[in-house]
Formats: sequence, structure tokens, C-alpha cells
Amino acid sequence: MSLADKIAEIEEEIANTKYNKATQHHVGKLKAKLAQLREEVVASSSGPKGSGYGVRKAGDATVALVGLPSVGKSTLLNCLTDAESETGSYAFTTLDVVPGVLKYRDANIQILDLPGLIEGAARGAGRGKEVLSVIRSADLIVHVIDALEPAPHVILKELTDSGVRLNSRPPNGSISKTGIGGIEVISTITQDLEDEAIKGIVREYGIVNAQVVFREKVTIDDIVDILSGTRVYTPSFNVISKVDMVRASDIKKIKKLCGSIKTIEVAAPTGVGIEKLKEQIYESLEFVSIYMKPQGEKADLEEPMVVRKGTTITEICQRLHRDFVRKFRYSQIWGPSAKFPGQTVGLNHKVLDGDIVSIITHR
Repeated sequence: MSLADKIAEIEEEIANTKYNKATQHHVGKLKAKLAQLREEVVASSSGPKGSGYGVRKAGDATVALVGLPSVGKSTLLNCLTDAESETGSYAFTTLDVVPGVLKYRDANIQILDLPGLIEGAARGAGRGKEVLSVIRSADLIVHVIDALEPAPHVILKELTDSGVRLNSRPPNGSISKTGIGGIEVISTITQDLEDEAIKGIVREYGIVNAQVVFREKVTIDDIVDILSGTRVYTPSFNVISKVDMVRASDIKKIKKLCGSIKTIEVAAPTGVGIEKLKEQIYESLEFVSIYMKPQGEKADLEEPMVVRKGTTITEICQRLHRDFVRKFRYSQIWGPSAKFPGQTVGLNHKVLDGDIVSIITHR
């Protein structure tokens, strides 16, 4: 039996099993086994060395345009940036990753037009493994949905199956292997899952001795995600393209399909919604602007450095010069993140919007 057949068999068994307290142990083991098989498929579907998409990250952040074939990703890229991605009325117009740069406010944002994903992409169909690899490294995922043929669930399933978690954070818990003692479950909150069900999931990953700690309510999927260790958590929003070709009532139905996820409507050729899309990309990336102050000089308040929320002094040093971390002595901060003007901070200090930063290195 092939891996694909095994996956299909387990998916069917999960779908046909009524979930309750009596079956959660069985369902948990099935989901753990399914996750491992999916990872095995991705690993085995790798093409020859050098067959993937060689995309070098550039700019202040990277945004991936994701969707089914012919949903309008290339047209969007051409409207947002100075790139010239081939467009056409047939499927699979884009066969490679086409980058462009969106210059907005003080930021340079790399936008990637990716080949369309198809059903089964997480198992490697249609070069899905290579495309998903690029998606996993993006800072923001923009899910483009064709207003004429909306099918948002297809892309969402492929992203989920490949370990991408949209608009969420890692579960608040940990699983640490121990030498002896079996599996101990510690939780600061009452769980809906029985301890034996949790232990069964952990054992399915070949772990027989471990301390399992949860600081919030978790699901079977949360535990599998912790055990996998390969999940990525990426912000995302939807773009409905070609809205000028459908009725307002149709757009309303599509938005209902999309649920609570932020959704922007665009008609790229006419420019409708493009400025709103640029604004949403910028906001979703949570940029902050900081100003550099060379030692003994005035701060440069004309050209800010644009970084992401949560950026540390270490990351700023790495961006300025490859030797700055090695030669680092201390940093001084003026602004919102400083307790007082000129506060001395270390490499782990996180900057805030409007900060003035001075890096002091060994001479």
C-alpha cells in the first residue's frame, strides 16, 4: 500500500469515527499517525537536488501570493510592484516564482507570485512541495480567491496539511523527553482530553518517557503540532480578485465562505482596491520604524530603518554588519522602549516604533 493510500485510509477512518470521550484516545493516535505520514510524503516527494525554487529573501519582509491556478496572482503582482509577471486566461501561466518589490511608506516589501497550488499539493502534486516550501518561509500569506470560481477551502486544506498555521500562535505547552518515569502529564487548567489519550498521542511518536506540560486548554491537533516541531505560524488575509465581473450578492457569499478572516476586494486591471490592499499588507506585517544614531553623532531622523514588531538589537546588528554581534559592547536607546533617555540595553532588547538606537562596538 502506498503512502497516499495509507493517508486516504486514515483520513476516512477519522471522518467516520464519531468523536467523544470514549473515542478520543483512538482518534488521537490516528491523527498522530496521519501527521507523520504526511511529513513522510513531503520528504519522499523531493525532486532532484537543485530542482526547487531558488528564491532569495529581500527587502524588509516577504509576502507570498497564494491561490489556485489563474486566480489573478500575476496581475496583482504587476499592479503592486514593478515586476512583469506573465498573465493569461489559461491555467498555470506562472511556472516559476516571480518576485517584485512593493515600496510603501518607508518599507521595501518583497512580493512573490507563486505557481498555483492544486488539490494534493501537500503530497507533492503539481510541484506542490516546492511551492509550499517557499510559502513556509514567507512573513505574510495573501490568499487570492477568484470571484468567478471561489474555492477557498482547497488552499486552506493544503496549507494546513503541510504544517502552515494561519493567524494563530503555537500552543502554550511543551513535551520534554526524560530518561525514566514514563509519561507525566501536568496541566495548569482542566483539559477536555483524558490523560490516557494524551499519553497515547505522545507514544505514537515513539516517546515513552516524557514530561508533558500544558498552560491552556489543548486539542488533539495542538498536541500533534507540538510533537511535530515543524509547524510555522504565519499571518494571512484574503483577497477576492475579479470583483468587477460578479454581482455584489456573489461577493457576499464568498465572504461568508471565508469566515472571519480579513478579506479585501480588488479588480486589479481597473485599480479598484489596490491602495487598500497595499495598506493591509503593510499593517499585517506589523512594521515599526527606528532611527539609527552613530556613536558621537546626531540621529538620522530622515531615513528610518524599517523592522518588524518584536525585532531585537541582535537582529538590528546582523542587518547593519555581519561583525556587529561579535564586536557588540552595548546599545543605547531613546524612545518608547527605553525606561529613560539613553538607557543602556543588551542584545535581547526589543525595539518599539520611534526608537532611536545607538550600537556601541569594540574598536
